[in-house]
Amino acid sequence: MTQTAPHATGAFVEDPDAPEYSAYGGDWSDIADEAARLAQQRIVVNMGPQHPSTHGVLRVMLEIEGETVTETRAGIGYLHTGIEKNMEFRTWTQGVTFCTRMDYVASMSQEAVYCMGIEKLLGITDDVPERANILRVLMLELTRIGSHLVAVGTGGNEMGATTVMTTAFVAREDTFRVIENISGLRTNNAYIRPGGVAQDAPEDAVALIRKVIPQIKQKLDELADLQLENPIFKGRLKGVANLDLAGCMALGITGPILRSAGLPYDVRKADPYFGYETYDFQVPTSTDADAYSRVVLRLEECYESLKIVEQCADRLEQTAGQPVMVADKKIAWPAQLSVGSDGQGNSLDHIRHIMGESMESLIHHFKLVTEGFKVPAGQVYSAIEGPKGLLGVHLVSDGGTKPWRAHFRDPGFNNLQALSILTEGGQVADVVVAIATIDMVLGGVDR
Repeated sequence: MTQTAPHATGAFVEDPDAPEYSAYGGDWSDIADEAARLAQQRIVVNMGPQHPSTHGVLRVMLEIEGETVTETRAGIGYLHTGIEKNMEFRTWTQGVTFCTRMDYVASMSQEAVYCMGIEKLLGITDDVPERANILRVLMLELTRIGSHLVAVGTGGNEMGATTVMTTAFVAREDTFRVIENISGLRTNNAYIRPGGVAQDAPEDAVALIRKVIPQIKQKLDELADLQLENPIFKGRLKGVANLDLAGCMALGITGPILRSAGLPYDVRKADPYFGYETYDFQVPTSTDADAYSRVVLRLEECYESLKIVEQCADRLEQTAGQPVMVADKKIAWPAQLSVGSDGQGNSLDHIRHIMGESMESLIHHFKLVTEGFKVPAGQVYSAIEGPKGLLGVHLVSDGGTKPWRAHFRDPGFNNLQALSILTEGGQVADVVVAIATIDMVLGGVDR
């Protein structure tokens, strides 16, 4: 390579007096060391903003010496959607359809924390029916499994193991089968609503849940066999992208990264919600604080989530026929959605009830859907344990039918701050490993 010098116009031109380095299959590290010793060239490489390992649209600016990363900076904002601002111009219920699209791999988590905040402002947290909370927990745990499978699967693909991704995505499809069976959609569901859920589970839901649990377990076993004792996989991840407990606490890191450093913090245990204190599950931890331990923890958390899903199936059987929305008709969505016999639109019974039986019912339906309900003035902070860590929301109401402010604490945003610590001093190839095991989704980071 030949040194170049900046021209007055800003362009670079050849400097005939600069030293020239030529490599003919020799040891690149010797050449890199010589370049570093002379300190005549600073190499800055852009990874992204379309690089396939960036889990959205992320720009990573790397300063390198040879293959060694000396400085890392993350450039975000490429996937900014203005979701939080848009929510200020929609009713409280319509806001669900916006926040579900932030971290699009963990849609239900955002719906849940948002609705939990609204219910605190309304003072109806204890009025939400038990069956609605069971369905919420079921959806949250299926979403957690799906999110972890995306993290493990895409991470494996980024390191050259396509079979890891295809195996993980097959298991994720099983979670989608249940979610779609109950909510009608695979993702961006708007299923969790203030006061409960949009509709009850169909009659065949429990049987489907019991059918997919062993199928998901089988794929998890396959993923463990493919990766955890694979010498190439261990060589790429063990001792790579380390972040100890002190670093996690300083940066506000949560989720599997924090638990890989030894702290068993999980909001489901520390500050239970939706009845999580009544479920039997463990919080896996490690003290290795490296990329390998984070993969292990995510797989272990999937097994624990399956235990919760199995308990949800039992409880759904026991609560069959119970309501899934608060009784207060001034808040409750005025209809439980039900699909017509042709698989499209609303059922004829639902249309007949709304349109033909009561003028007052029709007026109430119209006003509640178009204008929404009022929420008492005040502010609230709520948090849940999302797949990637602590997911929080700060809601402010001015007493109207729309949020005055809705601001989310996406765990990926905080966790991404650790990228420089995880990568500086390592190899360029390890940047991909670090990004994969942070597991952020840029839709949630940018919002």
